[in-house]
Amino acid sequence: MEKTDVVILGAGAAGMFCAIEAGRRGRRVLVIDHARAPGEKIRISGGGRCNFTNLGIAPDRFLSRNPRFALSALKRFTQWDFIARLDAEGIAWHEKTLGQLFCDGSATQIVDMLVRQMREAGVTLWLSTEPGEVRRDGGGFVVDTSRGAVSAASVVVATGGKSIPKMGASGYGYRVAESFGLPVVETRPGLVPLTFATQELDLLKPLAGIAVPARVSAGGAAFDEAVLFTHRGLSGPAILQISSYWREGMPVTLRLAQGSEVLQMLRRGRDEQARSAVRTVLAQILPERLARHLEGRAGIEGPLGAQSNATLDRLASLIGAWELRPVGTEGYRTAEVTLGGVDNDHLDARTLQARSIPGLHFIGEAVDVTGWLGGYNFQWAWSSGWAAGQVV
Repeated sequence: MEKTDVVILGAGAAGMFCAIEAGRRGRRVLVIDHARAPGEKIRISGGGRCNFTNLGIAPDRFLSRNPRFALSALKRFTQWDFIARLDAEGIAWHEKTLGQLFCDGSATQIVDMLVRQMREAGVTLWLSTEPGEVRRDGGGFVVDTSRGAVSAASVVVATGGKSIPKMGASGYGYRVAESFGLPVVETRPGLVPLTFATQELDLLKPLAGIAVPARVSAGGAAFDEAVLFTHRGLSGPAILQISSYWREGMPVTLRLAQGSEVLQMLRRGRDEQARSAVRTVLAQILPERLARHLEGRAGIEGPLGAQSNATLDRLASLIGAWELRPVGTEGYRTAEVTLGGVDNDHLDARTLQARSIPGLHFIGEAVDVTGWLGGYNFQWAWSSGWAAGQVV
């Protein structure tokens, strides 16, 4: 039987970062992953440039039953710490909107950095290796794999969540937790497009391809970013963000512009452009196809000059608070993350170790910590991986 100090299950961002930290402490580390290559989510993220962190890291930008759980790791290994590591490697980066940081070049630069640093730290990497049962063995653990069993003093579960199953994502990490009696907070797709019932979708399909800035709100949260109309429903950054707060049965409200400002514009247009179609005036602030659609939704016929105050009020209110009712999401197939995970009430915030099972740690997306869109989930991976790597 293979023997080592630490087995890390998962060669993603959190797992590799944890391995580097533990290896640098002189620990014998084995990283196991079923995939043929490490860091596949890193490689495809950010359009291939990896949105590796965000300048605005704060606990209120993470969803969890206990959002403050993430604070310990995030404070001890910050976005600035990870940026310093990229700078030391000569990996150039740039800031986009809302504090999002991306590589100037390819995301493979980060994967290559992590793999090389693992090698330099003496970490062993087993790819194309299926992990199996994890069980107690005296004071340590035995991990069954397709290469045979491995004995270790510590096990770190860094297998992520269920999002993007075509890359091999599964609920394996949750099954490991439950096999040791650790509860798992309900999991569901996060940062995912929203879908609609056939009747509503048929109305929205003519808008497919339109992107527009909006304030989107649901479930007590609101985001000001782009909304994209698609053949399946709604997507775009604002929709992905709100999807983490939306639950079945909730409406989603789009504010395409301030209703009071729209009303002023329409009334002024009624005086100055009485013969114009309402959509023609709306097209000053909205795409023409969207303006036409909203004109129809408000039941407006005839030129602007023929519209009553009540009609214009109704249209302005629609633009200022357009309520739509999704029936679901596109699911794990396109979800960027998995909400929920191993219940962090049963984990030590400083070490990510299961309180009742010394030596067993859960990090990254496997834990009930989910960040906003924009580099937050990668920072949680770096921070939680670093925290566990200091103690395993």
